Amino acid sequence: MSQSQTIAESAEAYPVGQPLLQIKNLQVGFQTQNGLVPAVNGVDITLNAGQTLAIVGESGSGKSTTAHAIINLLPGSGRISGGEVLFQGRDLTKLDEKEMEEVRGREIGFVPQDPMSNLNPVWSIGFQVEEAIRANGIASGKEVKKHAIQVLKEAGLADADKRMRQFPHQFSGGMRQRVLIGMGLSSRPKLLIADEPTSALDVTVQRIILDHLETLTRDLGTAVLFITHDLGLAAERAEQLVVMYKGKVVESGPSREILENPIHPYTQRLVAAAPSLASRRIQSASASLGAISYRPTDAGASVDLIEAAELRAEKQAETHTAESAIVVDSLTKVFKIRGERGEGKHFKAVDDVSFSVERGTTMALVGESGSGKSTVAKLLLRLEDATSGQIEIGGNDIAPLKGRKLLELRRKMQPVFQDPYGSLDPLRNIGNTISEPLLVHKVGDRASRRKRVDELLDQVALPSALATRYPNELSGGQRQRVAIARALALKPEIVILDEAVSALDVLVQAQILSLLAELQSELGLTYLFITHDLAVVRVIADQVCVMKKGKIVESSSVDQVFDNPQEQYTRDLLDAIPGANLTLGV
Repeated sequence: MSQSQTIAESAEAYPVGQPLLQIKNLQVGFQTQNGLVPAVNGVDITLNAGQTLAIVGESGSGKSTTAHAIINLLPGSGRISGGEVLFQGRDLTKLDEKEMEEVRGREIGFVPQDPMSNLNPVWSIGFQVEEAIRANGIASGKEVKKHAIQVLKEAGLADADKRMRQFPHQFSGGMRQRVLIGMGLSSRPKLLIADEPTSALDVTVQRIILDHLETLTRDLGTAVLFITHDLGLAAERAEQLVVMYKGKVVESGPSREILENPIHPYTQRLVAAAPSLASRRIQSASASLGAISYRPTDAGASVDLIEAAELRAEKQAETHTAESAIVVDSLTKVFKIRGERGEGKHFKAVDDVSFSVERGTTMALVGESGSGKSTVAKLLLRLEDATSGQIEIGGNDIAPLKGRKLLELRRKMQPVFQDPYGSLDPLRNIGNTISEPLLVHKVGDRASRRKRVDELLDQVALPSALATRYPNELSGGQRQRVAIARALALKPEIVILDEAVSALDVLVQAQILSLLAELQSELGLTYLFITHDLAVVRVIADQVCVMKKGKIVESSSVDQVFDNPQEQYTRDLLDAIPGANLTLGV
């Protein structure tokens, strides 16, 4: 029996007009030494077959907890303490583990937020996708591999047949996310729960993935429940929108209606802080930037995203010195990858790249996933050695540096990596993680390091109480803020930020971008900002280099690239920014 027949028969058996998913008064708590701490408090959500619904809200608002509760994948200490989760009229909270296994994967697909920690590093990509297909009874024998290649291609991995033998560490963050999306869609589920499914993807691939999800919705009646912090994406792709704050639903309804005319003060804050929408305001506004800036009235909470753009505009108006903090000349990196029969093949990840970054400015490297952006960052940090070409930091060639001199370089140049899960040691608490650079470079004593940790936590809007917690107790956004605090610990001259805000909700993202702009102004920091989010580039960068297949295809000031892009590839990236055509009403 084909998968389409199974879905069709199931649809006939289910009453027409009844909601596919009904969440009624859902309450979820986490057991601690001090009792049950509520994380979701009385959530009500209704989703019909074939409909797309997005849940938005800041980090820690209960979005992901709600999604995990539906399929009973809460962490060990989490449990549903009240309410119902009705899927096709069946209360999932009453099912035992074996019954839930029949529902998970086959009827409800799931795409988790973190692509690296959800793929086994010692198994090939092909093995893991095929394993999911076999476990869900989708195919058997020789058909398994054929189906695996098909679902990966549908998820945007064009050369899936060649990539099957590779391992997760050989994929970019975006490519790993596409693998998870392919696995989630492999059984053609009736409901797909997607927790930040495109946060690691560039806008063009994001469009491909979401177009495919729309096709599923139309052809198979698959409903999609999105968890996202991208309001532009929610408005374009979801018919219904649910806004969550502190475990409760504060506003719900048609997505465009809510974003064009937000009623609740919290929703107004989200809309005002969204970079995908804010950058569009900057481009189209005839008023000055100051006239369209927004600052919430919450005591101590400054999330003025537009202020970052104002600082950048003022800085560009000043006369710069010609001194370059970073000079990259004819940089090339070739990797040897495993072929079909074990023979080695060469892949040029970075191809004759040249650029320079003036001291105290921000250079953005943008492009699709796999274009070579992150590889350039690794070469600059000497985490990889260049095949050819030269990198100068402060006028000094870094290639021959070893030992103490290399350690001195790394004190001046700190990274913030793309993956907030994989970049934090799960066995170190947050305080020790942030203070680690201070300890390695022998800066201060224990008391001064502890004080510095408290300062850094405050700078990235985290309470000092988190210092004793561990990474698994934090949300993805909180982990990324910890990574940024760690990078700032040594007060470096250069910070290399690889997708540093892609995992953050819009309010925290705005805080971090404003913080980075303020620190740059105060300390003269130089940033290399690697991102696929052109909306963020608009408000933070001075210069932009657009990369495609390892090469720089366009390089100019941020205003020149946005207002008058020369390359069709750049225009395609700009056109794909979600929320471009929204009329906002804050």
